[in-house]
Amino acid sequence: MSAQKADRRLRGQPARPRTPAAALPGGKGEISKPSCGSWFCASWCCGSGEMKLHCEVEVVSRHLPALGLRNRGKGVRAVLTLCQQTPKSQPRPQAGGERGGPHPAYLLISTLKDKRGTRYEQLKENIDQFFTKFVDEGKATVRLKEPPVDICLSKANSSSLKGFLSAVKLAYRGCDIDAPLSNPIPVKTSEFEKFKTKMVITSKKDYPLSKNFPHSLEHLQTSYCGLVRVDLRMLCLKNLRKLDLSHNHIKKLPATIGDLIHLQELNLSDNHLESFSVALCQSTLKKSLRSLDLSKNKIKALPVQFCQLRELTDLKLDDNELIRFPFKIGQLTNLRFLSAARNKLPFLPSEFKNLFLEYLDLFGNTFEQPKVLPVIMLQTPLTLLESSARTILYNRIPYGSNIIPFHLCQDLDTAKTCVCGRYCLSCFIQGTTTMNLHSVAHTVVLVDNMGGTEAPVLSYFCSLGCYINSCDTLK
Repeated sequence: MSAQKADRRLRGQPARPRTPAAALPGGKGEISKPSCGSWFCASWCCGSGEMKLHCEVEVVSRHLPALGLRNRGKGVRAVLTLCQQTPKSQPRPQAGGERGGPHPAYLLISTLKDKRGTRYEQLKENIDQFFTKFVDEGKATVRLKEPPVDICLSKANSSSLKGFLSAVKLAYRGCDIDAPLSNPIPVKTSEFEKFKTKMVITSKKDYPLSKNFPHSLEHLQTSYCGLVRVDLRMLCLKNLRKLDLSHNHIKKLPATIGDLIHLQELNLSDNHLESFSVALCQSTLKKSLRSLDLSKNKIKALPVQFCQLRELTDLKLDDNELIRFPFKIGQLTNLRFLSAARNKLPFLPSEFKNLFLEYLDLFGNTFEQPKVLPVIMLQTPLTLLESSARTILYNRIPYGSNIIPFHLCQDLDTAKTCVCGRYCLSCFIQGTTTMNLHSVAHTVVLVDNMGGTEAPVLSYFCSLGCYINSCDTLK
């Protein structure tokens, strides 16, 4: 039923402007007070006269804690149907004519094991609270008074969920939803197939060009499809946890990949990438991304902001053109698997010593022999810029381009870390030593064919005293 038809049925009532989806109630449990206008998403009306929502549902009884019991805490795939019975003997009022009282609506929750569904009668004045703080993530909760249960919805399409909740609120207010709904028939198995969570595409001919990806996808693989860019339709899959775009021809990543707030695994191996953008490093991937595969690309360096992806546990960088690691790589404290074989690394940064790995593979890199003499770039006294930068970083004073010039922010972001833990900008001593990789990893792949497990490390020292103390420690 179109919005225009809904407006015509409400002729005689004050006109109400269309309420945007964002106007759903907030996360504090309050129920907004919609009028009886049909401002819910009209796309819910299907041929059978039923309003349906595909999502995961968990029905939690509020009596369980009092009985010392706990709910299992996991939803099941379900189809929610909002039904409203209209007696066949009662003719519907004409547009503009006098309407009869609204008919009671009820909620039907059907699962694959129970296709007939569980029915929750009399929604009118029977809803205690709506919880919609995370509605944009496809989550919401409807709390009923009788029976005393919380209907927890998750993994729903956010716009569809907003429309469905709008209709439920109309039912709660006792307003006529204005759709002649019949008694629902048992849900077909094919309905649950729409709630697809995994899709694997491994050829061009199977790639969907004329239809969208199922919004419920959690795992999407599109390999060997000849993609030259990331399909923007993928970026609408808000439930996506694993995205595999390997074996394509992608040259650049859109920053909007960072909008996939649940993304945990990202496989971009065997593409044509030359960089990994700062925007992605500073996106919501900082909180979600666990595994990243960038092997078999053309990446020469990763930005220092890459080390903000601190939830990473697995990182693959094999067969690239890396000439250096981010020098703050030691901040990846959760990293356990690191593979960067067959690159062009001449040395490792000093913060590499801060890693605690289970597996490390640096085979086939062009590691250089440590230089005997250090590079000395000390200045006495320190410049005002150097002194100020060290003070800001040592005391962790917040800074940003809204406070100081952008180029100064870049200098602070790329400041070097002395072995003593302090920072230096352009006043330092640079020295090279060697490190046995077994000191940072339990399992180490040999660095070369000669059985070596040592690699050169480039270190920085903020003063002559730090350099001498470090040399004494090595001796």
